[in-house]
Amino acid sequence: MRRHVWCGVGWAVLVTALTLIVYGSRAWAGPSRTGPSRSGPSAPAPVPGVAAESAGARAGAGADVGVPAIGRVWPVGVRPSVLRGWEPPATPYGPGHRGVDLAAAPGSPVRAVAAGRVAFAGRVAGRGVVTVELAGTGLRTTYEPVRPSVEEGAEVGAGDVVGVVAETGGHCGASACVHWGLLRGGTYLNPLSLLPPWLLGRGPSRLLPVHTGWPPRPLSPVRPEAPS
Repeated sequence: MRRHVWCGVGWAVLVTALTLIVYGSRAWAGPSRTGPSRSGPSAPAPVPGVAAESAGARAGAGADVGVPAIGRVWPVGVRPSVLRGWEPPATPYGPGHRGVDLAAAPGSPVRAVAAGRVAFAGRVAGRGVVTVELAGTGLRTTYEPVRPSVEEGAEVGAGDVVGVVAETGGHCGASACVHWGLLRGGTYLNPLSLLPPWLLGRGPSRLLPVHTGWPPRPLSPVRPEAPS
């Protein structure tokens, strides 16, 4: 009888010891490193390169958030030199450069970068100015100094000529240029924000087929001359 009692007690002690060992080891190990934390599910890992690339591309041009890249052409030329870039003022009336100056020869055509309606075409402070309200954006672009070739209220498409570059002695001093501006209400924005990467020269490279006349014609086998 005593033997059965001691056997039962031994088994109970053994089970209790094993239980303490198992749960004690889990408690010392802490929560699983692969599972979610007690404070809530972990945030998804970012996709490498995606967010960084898009943010970096726009930051390189000093782009303004919320400006759609709807431009389809530069105002002048194909990819003109920027004589002076966008320098936003620290305060609404502080010093700065509220637009970009693009190099252009006098008489060169000035084009609307995107579709819209001509809100103004005339002279301001002795310089010719054209303002185009961009359709469906609440934005408007300005071009000066130009000699307008459009009238107020005219509808223009991307690439349509709105005037020609005025002679030297205007906005850029002795150099001929076009001052290109962008506004939303009374706030000046960076006009380069309107241009997509492929117009700014930062788009992906595209391989074009090269025609080299391949495949070549097979060479005729060389036959040794018969001995004379």
